[in-house]
Amino acid sequence: MFGYRVPAPDEAMLISGGKRSGVGETPFRVVTGHGAFVMPFFRKVRFLTLSMAESEVSETCVTKQAITLNVRAVIAFKVGNDTESIVNAGQRFLSDQGQMSVLTGRIFAGHLRSIIGSMTVEEIVTERQKLATEVLDGSAAEMAKIGLTIDSLQIQSIDDMKLGYIAAMAAPHNAAIQREAQIAQARADQASAEAAQESQRRQAEYARQTSVVQAQYKAEVDKAQAEAAQAGPLAQATAQREVIHARTELAQREALLRQQQLVAEIVKPAEAQAEQVRVMARADAEAMEVKAAAAASHDRVALDRLVIEQLPQIVREAAQGLSGAHVTVLNGSDGLGEIAAGLVGQGMAILESVKKGISQPIVGRSNGLVPATVTQDNNHAATG
Repeated sequence: MFGYRVPAPDEAMLISGGKRSGVGETPFRVVTGHGAFVMPFFRKVRFLTLSMAESEVSETCVTKQAITLNVRAVIAFKVGNDTESIVNAGQRFLSDQGQMSVLTGRIFAGHLRSIIGSMTVEEIVTERQKLATEVLDGSAAEMAKIGLTIDSLQIQSIDDMKLGYIAAMAAPHNAAIQREAQIAQARADQASAEAAQESQRRQAEYARQTSVVQAQYKAEVDKAQAEAAQAGPLAQATAQREVIHARTELAQREALLRQQQLVAEIVKPAEAQAEQVRVMARADAEAMEVKAAAAASHDRVALDRLVIEQLPQIVREAAQGLSGAHVTVLNGSDGLGEIAAGLVGQGMAILESVKKGISQPIVGRSNGLVPATVTQDNNHAATG
């Protein structure tokens, strides 16, 4: 339609002209994402790109250690999508939109020099993301003023311009890496050698087992052939061995039965007869002991009886001995009683002496009852 304009998806259409006197109104109308009717001759239309652009920065910077570095970086940026950013960018770059990349590179170069000047080479090399973040934070406010937003910042390279500082800093790490690489290579070689040795060992073991299996198979075949050849003689020998074994068992059983028969016919009767003799001998011995004890008891009783019977005779003999003696009795009848008592006491003493003699061994008998010692004592008493 005549007078109707539509911006591209990555463009902002700026319509100038007409009266715009409201407070906070933009100096021109911004249209994005749809079309608008533009009155010919009274309105003017221009288009501002909203696509992404990039700017490369290659800047010589001096670090905190006074070491010169050449830093290369790439910045990806674009005009902001909001109306304020489009207005700011349109007022600055609409007539020459290529200046956006130039100005962006200059802004970032200044912040890059400032940030690197506060860092050491080690920090810059090992903490590139920190460097990029600080540069972005430092330039964000300036980029917003000109209507631009930063999509990303990449530090592409850091070069000490052949000074050798970075190489020297990396030397220990390179040496460690090379050492680790050598160790890894040595381990790999060792593992390869061990694998080869294991493979050889397995092959040798397989060959050995194959030989063993073949030898066993051949031995089994030979054994089977030998057994087949010796089947007849072997069966005959086995039968003879079984016959001999059966005969041996029969002989052993017969010997055992004969042994049991001998025990029953000879040993057991002999043991019974011997036991009978031993029992009879013990009975005879016990009978003799009883007879001896009885005889000894009878002799003692007879001796005691004989001594008692002879006691009055002993007393009379003692009294007769006193009949011829001249004895003076001073106390009359009492004195005679004492003399009689003394005679009786003397007889009792003789009786006790005779009893003691009974316990001695018997050396002879008088009248078949009294020991010879007793007879001598009695004669002594009669003569005394």
